[in-house]
Amino acid sequence: MSMLSFEKKYRVKGGTLIGGDLLDFWVGPFYVGFFGVTTAVCAILGTALILYGAAQGDTWNVWRISIEPPPLSYGLSLAPMNEGGLWQMITIFACGAFGSWMLRQVEISRKLGMGLHVPFAFGFAIFAYVSLVVIRPWLLGAWGHGFPYGIMSHLNWVSYIGYQYAAFHYNPAHMIAVTFFFTTCLALAMHGSLILMATDPKRGEHVKTGEHENTFFRDNIGYSIGALGIHRLGMFTAISAAFWSAICMLISGPLWSESWPSWWNWWLELPIWS
Repeated sequence: MSMLSFEKKYRVKGGTLIGGDLLDFWVGPFYVGFFGVTTAVCAILGTALILYGAAQGDTWNVWRISIEPPPLSYGLSLAPMNEGGLWQMITIFACGAFGSWMLRQVEISRKLGMGLHVPFAFGFAIFAYVSLVVIRPWLLGAWGHGFPYGIMSHLNWVSYIGYQYAAFHYNPAHMIAVTFFFTTCLALAMHGSLILMATDPKRGEHVKTGEHENTFFRDNIGYSIGALGIHRLGMFTAISAAFWSAICMLISGPLWSESWPSWWNWWLELPIWS
């Protein structure tokens, strides 16, 4: 009931990014807004194009359906629909859907008077996607360097990229990205388990407080980062994982085209070894 009375206070017209109250309404618990409509339109059209592309193929096996990017010979030009143009259209609608969803998050945050941490973090996920299908292909001079839209075909593309650079895990940015991925898992596991320890007591026992949580980590590792600090750390590690995963691809090809193990020759050539 308290939630219902609160909603009456903030469910008011205005506060949209485009000004006015165009499409400024809710459907049940979901805020729609102008960017909610553009999200739905882009998502529906993109999905329809994927289904259309599947219909043009020789299978409806969800594992084998694949929408391929244009051949490298087309460079950065528009390709015919059946020769990669479909992939280009789907990419445009995907970018529109992801970007619209982030802007919708901004509008909701503004209405609630909250910070923009969620859309900011979501922007890093968008950056990771755009770097693979827009930025890196543009830097390499052909949309054909983007990954195909399919399950097995995408996995094959990832495998091909790894073999193309001999051993991709020698990519220094890839090392940093993987480190942040594992650190994010560690931080989330530690934070989630701590909250369960404090707020899910045995029958008959009292729910513990933040002081119990801080004390546990002070006793355990000598320091507690605190309730606000652990969420700042979690956000930092998560967006860093997305950021460096994008960087490891952006430097592979545009900045470094040889095998990644050979990049480390500078270490072997340091004067200290001689």
